[in-house]
Amino acid sequence: MAAALPPQPENAPGTAARNQTAAGTGSRRAAAAAPAAPRPGLDPAPLMACGAPPRGQAYWLRSSDGVRVRIGYWPGSAGHVLILPGRTEYIEKYGLVVADLARAGWGAVVLDWRGQGLSDRLAPDPLLGHVRDFAEYQLDLSAARDAGMALGCGPMPVLAHSMGGCILLRALVDGWRPPAVSLCAPMLGLAQNAALRAGVAAMARLSRPLGRNLAYVPGTGPEFGLRSTPFDLNDLTRDAAQFARMQAQLVAEPALALGGPSLSWIGAALAEMADLLRSPAPDVPALIGIAGNDRIVSNEAIRARASGWPGAELAEYPGAEHELLMERPDVRVDFLDRILGLFGKNAHTA
Repeated sequence: MAAALPPQPENAPGTAARNQTAAGTGSRRAAAAAPAAPRPGLDPAPLMACGAPPRGQAYWLRSSDGVRVRIGYWPGSAGHVLILPGRTEYIEKYGLVVADLARAGWGAVVLDWRGQGLSDRLAPDPLLGHVRDFAEYQLDLSAARDAGMALGCGPMPVLAHSMGGCILLRALVDGWRPPAVSLCAPMLGLAQNAALRAGVAAMARLSRPLGRNLAYVPGTGPEFGLRSTPFDLNDLTRDAAQFARMQAQLVAEPALALGGPSLSWIGAALAEMADLLRSPAPDVPALIGIAGNDRIVSNEAIRARASGWPGAELAEYPGAEHELLMERPDVRVDFLDRILGLFGKNAHTA
């Protein structure tokens, strides 16, 4: 997976409205531009052209348990945003978000969690999304925070999507205090009905003693998710161009793809989400985005968490699907404007 990645085709599907300019930076011209000079002590990693500013650079990091993870870095004059993607996601998927941040002067650090993107996969089947315990993700987050310091980023506000929001909330509950955070459709509960959740939880509890912890969650598999789903059946976005852009990235670099989660992963996720909902709310300025038609995470759980969070603001988008940052331009632009307002207001607090 350390081989050089191919550039995104110049005529790959772009995005609508405001994102058309950003999509242009993902051409072969951008891929050919000189990347930022590698930093001492950070090993360069491959980075695919993705619509982000051309001066980006990817690096390999080692989490404290030895797992190799990848970050992407783009310099900025206003400060740097730490972006924590969701399950199955990867740095390049956020290229247009990085471009939007750059137009407002912000740089970015984006993390590939262990088990996805080009970071180390944790199961013999590389398409299986797997961890034993969500505490493992905290090691990756710690490595990314240390790398941000090494890169001179200063205190970074955090933008976290879905699973990234769950991991971020754990770090906040445990005492981390970034200047501000935005959680986009955070994974604090699953959208399935109670009976289905109970059944999955029971299977997850039995998976380890039965030697099935590396089995796919029933109903998923190696081809589960974005790569094999037609636009009309997707539950991520109503924006056809954004959807086509994301699928084109997986065609261009199949090593970025990930299938369904393991029974171990789902058991760890359910335990972490339940514990976080019982934990005290952190005292950190927050903007929490809710997708009105979210079919992946529980909006009820998000509202329950937000209700006791001092300084948290909810931004709800009726009809929107799970990925607000990859949604139609009206949703995407409004949510990003709110994020930039929050981060700008709190840019110089630690």
